[in-house]
Amino acid sequence: MVLSLWQNLALIILAFMVPVDKYGFTFGLRWPVITAMIAGAIVGDMNTALIIGGTLQLMSLGVASIGGSSVPEYGVGAVIGVAIGVSSGSVESGLAIGIPVAMLMVQFDVIAKISQSVIVRLSQDFCNKKKFKEMNLILMCGPFIMGLTAAVPVGIALLIGADVVNAVLAAMPQWFTGGLSIASKMLPVVGVALLLNYMPAKKYLPAILLGYFLVAFMNISMLGVAIVSAIIAMVFYAYKNESSNTVVNGGLEDE
Repeated sequence: MVLSLWQNLALIILAFMVPVDKYGFTFGLRWPVITAMIAGAIVGDMNTALIIGGTLQLMSLGVASIGGSSVPEYGVGAVIGVAIGVSSGSVESGLAIGIPVAMLMVQFDVIAKISQSVIVRLSQDFCNKKKFKEMNLILMCGPFIMGLTAAVPVGIALLIGADVVNAVLAAMPQWFTGGLSIASKMLPVVGVALLLNYMPAKKYLPAILLGYFLVAFMNISMLGVAIVSAIIAMVFYAYKNESSNTVVNGGLEDE
């Protein structure tokens, strides 16, 4: 499938908005599954987009920018991954390009943050001189630069075309592409493990074992496990509230 000009432009704009959303409005574009869903609507293949976005979403679990540190931007990886995956007709090709792009965004994020320090200093100088109009104008450059760090690499990848990307993928040795395919299946597990590291896993170990049992022995999908978990949580919450009300009412009657 060959993407049209307006589809490429829409994907570039979407990539531009991912880092801007991360540090600004926060509409959820930094989550790969949401970004991939929008990209899928643009290219007209929601199924492939959600597979790529869901895989990258699992990879991003437990990954957080603590103390201003730079982390892989899986939202941007989802945009280019969906574009390449749909163009080439292969989810593996989309992940093979999307994952390295997400990792590359770490370096672009560092460059953008260095430029932000210059912008902050200039805006402070304008503020000290009471030139508030100039201060506001220079501050607007901050989000624009952040957006360019994502739009430029995605734009380059889209402009060179899927044929060039497919040629590069075809030139890669089998052991390399096979390794990327295996890594794409292992990294979601690492993401879940990182997430569990921040959660009270020992306290809720029975729930974790139940989820593992449902997936490993009953072949229930993650969506099915999530639905079962939601039902159990609602029953537990209702039972807990009922117990609390019983204790309160009993205490009042005793008095």
